[in-house]
Formats: sequence, C-alpha cells, structure tokens
Amino acid sequence: MDEEEGTFHIAMYPWFALGHLLPYLHLSNKLARRGHQISLIIPKNTQSKLNQFNLFPHLITFFPITVPHCDGLPTNAETTSDVPFSSIPLIMTAMDRTHNQIQQLLLHLKPHVVFFDFVHWLPNLARNLGIKSLQYSIVSPATIAYTLSPERMLKGSDLSEADLMKPPSGFPSSSIKLHPHEAKFFAWKRKWEFGSGILFYDRLFQSLTLSDAIAFKGSSEIEGPFVDYLGTQFEKPVLLSGPVIPEPPTSVLDPEWAKWLGQFKDESLVYCALGTEYILEKAQFQELLLGLELTGFPFLAALKPPSGFESVEAGMPEGFKERNKEKGVVYGGWVQQEAILGHASVGCFITHCGAGSLTEGLVNRCRMVLLPRLETDHIINARMMGSNLKVGIEVEKSEEDGFFTRESVCKAVRSVMDEESEVGKEIRENHERLRRHLLSDNLEDSYVDSFCHKLRDLRVKLN
Repeated sequence: MDEEEGTFHIAMYPWFALGHLLPYLHLSNKLARRGHQISLIIPKNTQSKLNQFNLFPHLITFFPITVPHCDGLPTNAETTSDVPFSSIPLIMTAMDRTHNQIQQLLLHLKPHVVFFDFVHWLPNLARNLGIKSLQYSIVSPATIAYTLSPERMLKGSDLSEADLMKPPSGFPSSSIKLHPHEAKFFAWKRKWEFGSGILFYDRLFQSLTLSDAIAFKGSSEIEGPFVDYLGTQFEKPVLLSGPVIPEPPTSVLDPEWAKWLGQFKDESLVYCALGTEYILEKAQFQELLLGLELTGFPFLAALKPPSGFESVEAGMPEGFKERNKEKGVVYGGWVQQEAILGHASVGCFITHCGAGSLTEGLVNRCRMVLLPRLETDHIINARMMGSNLKVGIEVEKSEEDGFFTRESVCKAVRSVMDEESEVGKEIRENHERLRRHLLSDNLEDSYVDSFCHKLRDLRVKLN
C-alpha cells in the first residue's frame, strides 16, 4: 500500500460469467471512488459489455486475456452465457489453463491483493509472488455456510440427502431448509465435476481454506450471523463489502418500453425475469405464462426461449399471444432491468433469486415473488428472503420434483399484490423497512470504508 495516500492496488479475477463479472465491476467502482487502483482481468470479448459500467476508467483498468482453447468449447466461447449448461465446466477448465498468463500478469502488475472466486489455485500462486489473496464471493454467506462447512465437507460421500435437508450443526437459522428435490440436487452437485477433473465443492472449499481472507457482498443486518459462523468455521477473517448497490443507470429507459409501461396504473404491472441462464422446459415455460395471465394483471416477462425452441413466441401456449396482446409482453431479448424495476407501473417482480436481481428488487418498491432456479445459491437466497427475512413470497412447488403450476404462480402474485392480504401486508412492510435501510444515508459508504480499513489491517497483520 502507498503509505502516504493510503490506497491499494487490487487485482480481480472473477469467474467468467456476467453475473460475477458485473458485481466485481460494481465493487470496483465503489473502491475506485476512494482512490484505489483496480486491475480487472476479463475475457477479451466481454469488454464491450462492461465498458458502460466502468465509472472510473482512470483508475479501473480492464486487462483482457485470451481464453485458452479447450476441446468441446465452441470457437469464441468465453463466458457461461456462450455455452449450454452442460458445457459450463469447460469454461472453468479454460480458466484453469490461464495459470501462466495470470502469473505473468500479476508479476507485471504487482498488486497488493488479488480478489477471486472460483480459481482455487490463485491463493498459492499469489502467495508465491508475495501477494495477498481474498476469496470474494457474490454468493451469500448463508449459502456457503449451509453447503461448505468443514463438518459437511469432511463427511464427503457419506453425506446423505437426509443430511442435506437440514442445516449443519451450529447453523444460525432454523428456517432455512431444503425440500426433497432440492436435497437431491445438492447431493448431485457435490459430485459435479467442475473443470479440470475437480469437483465443484472441492474447488470452492480449497478457495475458502487457502485464501488469506474471505469476503462477501452483503451487510451485517442481513448476513451477520452467517459471517460470524463462517469466521469460526474457517478460522480466518470474513469481511463484508456492504450491499454494493449498482449506481443508478446512466441511460434512460428505452422510449418504446417507457411508452408501453406508461399506459398502466402505478404498481399494477408484474415484471418477470429469470436471468440470462435460466432456460425452462416447455411445460414449465407455459405454466409460468398461463400463471401470469391468470393473475389478471398486466405483465412483462423477459425470458429465454424454452428448451428446444428458437424463440419465446414459438414456445407460447396456443392462443396466448392473441389473448394478451393488450396487456402482456413476453420478450426474449435483453432488457434494462434496473430501469424497468424503477418504473412507477411495476408493482411485482418475479425473480429467479440471483444475487444481483435480489439486490435490484430490494432497493425498489416492487413486491417480490421468488421463483428460484434449481441452483444452490438461488435456493438458499429464496429461503433467506421468504422464510428468514420475510420480504418476498416463494412460489409453491411440488416437494418431489420441484414443478410449479399456473395456480401457484397466480397465488403468489396475488398474495403480494392484494392490499388486504395479511401475508402481503407483512411482506410489503418488511421489504419497505429493508429498502429504507439499504438506501439510508451513509450506509454503503460506511461499509465500503470499513471494508477498505480491514483490507489495510489484514495486509499489515499478514506481512
């Protein structure tokens, strides 16, 4: 660290998924605002997608690298959005093959600390170069605590689905539990090879145990008990950067969307978006759309085409588009989610429970309906929001197979939108209380300032 200026040079090497690259860039903006220098290592073809979010180009420098070839990886594929789910481990294998590139880059950059999430070999590489490493996770502390406690990891293959349905010993919340189909998925994921022949959880566990410190995007008001639990479990510092709320969008909402949304009453429209990687099977895609129709509310659904279909139109139920042409749109392309959520007409947000989308939902006034993707952190996020914090309602699903129905979608939406519903009233009051807290003056500044001080203290302590 520069002793006079008190600033850091931080290198960052996040997982090659936009849902990870963007939060790292949002954090970079918060740190650069305080004068810290950031070197963000990214796959070369993604820079055009990230440039608009770099608010401090004089301090945040992108270092695009070439993603090595990997058998089975399509030409020019760099991020998870470029490949089907089955090929995601190949992106990780390609990242592992950047070891020598990263070594040379770090030798050139000479940062004080390097942030990472999935490249488990980075702590040892950094240590050999005299650089501190920090595993910065956009996945919630609750998810890491539930799935990766040393107690669970030591059991290895002896850990049963019944074990996974309940939290590990000492876990600070009794309201976070799994359904049978989720426990089955968690058990499968423990055996999932995630690049270079390494199991997914083994990779993460090594990252947690080898790094000099662990950090999360979050606040102690929400995450505090889980941070304390992890600090005890891993016997190392666990830091919080604050909620890292993205800066207000600099671009205004597209005039066509603004005009369309503007025709509806305030807080009357349901906005449904399930992320860039959530592809529903045809039957579930149609149940979701029919559930939106059943609510009677106007709606905008930003969805990927269902599995096996080239477009959202081709996957729609028969007659659906014609019946809903006056009040509903199903759109298969990218939309300005932050700007849409801030529009006065949006009253409800159906979300897949990705960390970024939840943050965007929490800082807006829309009521939240939780429809988690069958993904570890999304499931725990949904329990945190629905059962623990009670700021959203989760769509009911079958215990055994996880399927939802049009009726369960409709029920959840109407529950949060009904002004007379006791459940909906509790959800709205809790959401508003948390929204005000997250947006309160100086909250985020105090977190980021504290985060920077702890990084400084950590470096001094570990030297």
